[in-house]
Amino acid sequence: MSASPTTEAATLPGQGMLGVLGGGQLGRMFVHAAQTHGYRVMVLEPDAASPAGAAADAHLRAPYAEPAALSELAAACVAITTEFENVPAEALRMLAARRRVSPPADAVQVCQHRAREKAAFAAAGVPCAPHAVIDSAETAASAALAPLLPGILKTASLGYDGKGQATVMTLADLPAAWQALGGVPCVLEQRLPLRLEISVIVARGADGAVVHLPVQQNLHRGGILAVTQVPAPDVPPALAEQAIALAGRLAQALDYVGVLCVEFFVLQDGRLVANEMAPRPHNSGHYSIDACDVSQFDLQLRALAGLPLVAPRLHSAAVMLNLLGDLWFPQDAADAAPVTPDWAAVLSLPGAHLHLYGKAEARRGRKMGHLTFTAADAGTARANALRAAAVLGLQAF
Repeated sequence: MSASPTTEAATLPGQGMLGVLGGGQLGRMFVHAAQTHGYRVMVLEPDAASPAGAAADAHLRAPYAEPAALSELAAACVAITTEFENVPAEALRMLAARRRVSPPADAVQVCQHRAREKAAFAAAGVPCAPHAVIDSAETAASAALAPLLPGILKTASLGYDGKGQATVMTLADLPAAWQALGGVPCVLEQRLPLRLEISVIVARGADGAVVHLPVQQNLHRGGILAVTQVPAPDVPPALAEQAIALAGRLAQALDYVGVLCVEFFVLQDGRLVANEMAPRPHNSGHYSIDACDVSQFDLQLRALAGLPLVAPRLHSAAVMLNLLGDLWFPQDAADAAPVTPDWAAVLSLPGAHLHLYGKAEARRGRKMGHLTFTAADAGTARANALRAAAVLGLQAF
């Protein structure tokens, strides 16, 4: 279903305050984009030391669903967004009764649950892996699940960055794997022969206009994004166009307003299958801050404020490295105190753009920042990123 053109007036740069539910690094980068355009920003986040709260003009320290805090946010802000998908959808509905809210609560609720997400893919004609929902011990023991094995068992909600999932090889393994994940509703996905992983970030306005960033080629390690390369080196133009079209079709079917990321698997036979979607900017799109004339956070801002969406232009080839807290800890000393990485050596390399998220404590597996290398050509960007990886002790790619 397509959106009808909005009759609500745009909130022009410099006019009014915008709201964000969530205080993480995605919120922080949205705050920076909004402030660059002259907006003030209020963040609703219970953590007093959050990255977005530290950057915002105002920080409401309260739970996301607290009625008094939501009322205060709606009174102060002309439009409100979210920086992560696990914000209560009902909170977005309460805010939408008074203010422009993007993305819409219904779409966020779809993205909070893998079974609903798979159903949305099917409804939009977007192919995804064969799968089944497991919500009981009886289902987990069903012989009918045999065609899906070997497979990946994933919790239906609250799983991210490789958490809440397990590989299952045989029917005999399935009941124990389901219990190990807490006996909660899960989705069992058939394990497919993968060639590579890509993602597409689209932005859709209330008037139905859709623009997109270039297709991103991603490398994950331990279920967490490690490297993003743009242009995608191993993706033929026709396949990139297909992925962009499918992501746009999904945004249209959801009547979506805002930034939407769709992650795809490219199979060994060249087919595309959707893995998951995120109703927000995405880790794989952070390079756009330095390599595009319009970043994913600029697109989030434009969709929220009702401003025109323009197609981003990739002006530089880019390679982005995700920086986890592990970098602060010597590999041969598990209990050692954290040590600041050699940023001076990294920043001596051409085209280096370092983004640290302002998190007070480095912890293993915690996203602390990202490092983007830009260059006139992809080979140079990759070569400099590999030099940085060697300095930081990151695995080559």
